[in-house]
Amino acid sequence: MPRSSLKYIDVRPRPGHKSQGQLIAGGIVLRCALGKGGIISRKREGDGGTPLASMRLLYGFKRPDKQVRATRLLRLNPLKTNDGWCEVSNDRNYNRQVQIPYNASHETMWRKDDLYDICIVLDWNIRPRRRAGGSAIFFHLARPQYTPTEGCIALNRADMNRLLPHLSDKTVIRVLR
Repeated sequence: MPRSSLKYIDVRPRPGHKSQGQLIAGGIVLRCALGKGGIISRKREGDGGTPLASMRLLYGFKRPDKQVRATRLLRLNPLKTNDGWCEVSNDRNYNRQVQIPYNASHETMWRKDDLYDICIVLDWNIRPRRRAGGSAIFFHLARPQYTPTEGCIALNRADMNRLLPHLSDKTVIRVLR
């Protein structure tokens, strides 16, 4: 791993597993989970695909009651029990953080399965936002056996903790085929 922040992280499909990938960062290759639809070029809300795109890391969330490795270069806000993320494309807060309860359908950020103990927001469909262009595309923790996400990129906790000190708001994840 480099001593400074990573400029690029590349993600490619894992041969024979469309919903798993290989994440290449600073000369190391890590296994990751991808969307159940694999890597797709025309991302739409609810399609389960991971966008074929370059996405900058914007900021993240961390559960304050869990151990999360520190990072000086990327802002990680403490996650609150009422944090959510709107996923309704015609809502004024589509693809934005909301406070729950919230009237429109939303992702609950404080989860029992620990996936969002570390959750980094990627700049997919943030500015400008396209209606139904896909929401809540995050870089977060993986389930056991790297089962598919809904379109996010996910690492196991040990690998995420290994990367965190090298991530910044200038790091770009390039999802490739």
